[in-house]
Amino acid sequence: MRFSMISFGALLLASTAPAMAQDETAPAPAITINGSATVVSDYKFRGISQTDGNFAVQGGITVSHESGFYVSVWGSSVDDYVTAHGSAHQEIDLIGGFKKTFGGATFDVGALYYVYPGTRASGDNSASDFIEPYASISYAIGPVTAKGTVNYAPKQKALALDQGASNTLKKNDNVYIAGDLSGAIPGVPLGLTAHLGHTFGPSWLSIGKEYTDWSVGATYTYKALTFGVSYVDTDGDFITPTGKNASKGGVLGSIGVSF
Repeated sequence: MRFSMISFGALLLASTAPAMAQDETAPAPAITINGSATVVSDYKFRGISQTDGNFAVQGGITVSHESGFYVSVWGSSVDDYVTAHGSAHQEIDLIGGFKKTFGGATFDVGALYYVYPGTRASGDNSASDFIEPYASISYAIGPVTAKGTVNYAPKQKALALDQGASNTLKKNDNVYIAGDLSGAIPGVPLGLTAHLGHTFGPSWLSIGKEYTDWSVGATYTYKALTFGVSYVDTDGDFITPTGKNASKGGVLGSIGVSF
């Protein structure tokens, strides 16, 4: 799952929306279901455009149990250069994890399985689907929440740099470490976010070498809608087949609905 400013906006919406009239003694449901649909001006994953600077349509659904276990499915449109076989136009993330709060700190551990549906030509030995376990801890101080995350993708063919170049791919692994700050402005449906991450390479995920990405953003919620704007940048270079620099900094906009 590729969390963005819209993810925070949905959380902000949930915290600021007025509560529905109900029996205060009624127990909370054991299972909850939440979903979202979003349009973004550019889908950037760890600072790198996955859509060649074009719009993307995204959506997801999460089923959570009161014990802390959850499963999610999230998807986005992507450009075909995201995979070596060049026929993928969708990314589908399958997620399973456990999230619990202890003494003010929230721990979240799980794994993502990235799937890129597409067909391969005869003899194409490239790989695209891969798994990435993750762990994070967050802590709220007043209206501000700080979060640290580590993602580790173990050695697998989809992260190999020699995609399609040989019958035996040299497997690579990848580590991503990130820190995030988010906060709601009291009394108004506005939120602010800041992000700093570093991708360790070399692997398919790190555009051949390690690089750093960062972003700052803001969200505004109106009923079930969340509007977002952010600036995203990196210190790396990744040139797409159309000649664009997918890692170049830029301002992104988004509009999403949560349910």
